[in-house]
Amino acid sequence: MEVLIRKIGEEEVSKLSALAKEIFSYTFCGTCTESDMEGYLEEYFNEQRLRDEINDKDNFYFFAEVGNAPVAYIMFAEDYRGFPLMEKWKALELKRIYVHREYLGKGIAQKLMDHCLGHAYHYGYEVVWLGVWEHNLRAQKFYEKYGFTHSGHTHNFPIGNTPQADSWMWKFL
Repeated sequence: MEVLIRKIGEEEVSKLSALAKEIFSYTFCGTCTESDMEGYLEEYFNEQRLRDEINDKDNFYFFAEVGNAPVAYIMFAEDYRGFPLMEKWKALELKRIYVHREYLGKGIAQKLMDHCLGHAYHYGYEVVWLGVWEHNLRAQKFYEKYGFTHSGHTHNFPIGNTPQADSWMWKFL
């Protein structure tokens, strides 16, 4: 299967919004109330917010496409606000990596991760870090295969009024 990784343009924000909402919704279905999920999707994956994020020069958004159709996406940025400890190093945060369920286990997440790490090496980052839901063992194992380790730090990541927590993981380059 041929997979193309390409930058997402502002004109594609509606595709990104639809894909992001669909993937996030079924990934975290059952972990919060339906109302909390709906509110979260509308707040974080609405077209205006995504357009603003795409137009921010510090954010990097890419689609993974199969047959000219987006089936996954990744977002990363040099951003220290979520985990100020990272300011000790030149750090890149992997903010989102999501693959449509029909394409899980087909190497697409690996291609997106390779793209992110390639960017980090090329631009001289010292560490890549990310937050992963404490109960998403599949994702944690995926990151561990890439050399990410648990930092020992966590942060709250509520979906609406439903409390949840993420673990910060990092990989020093």
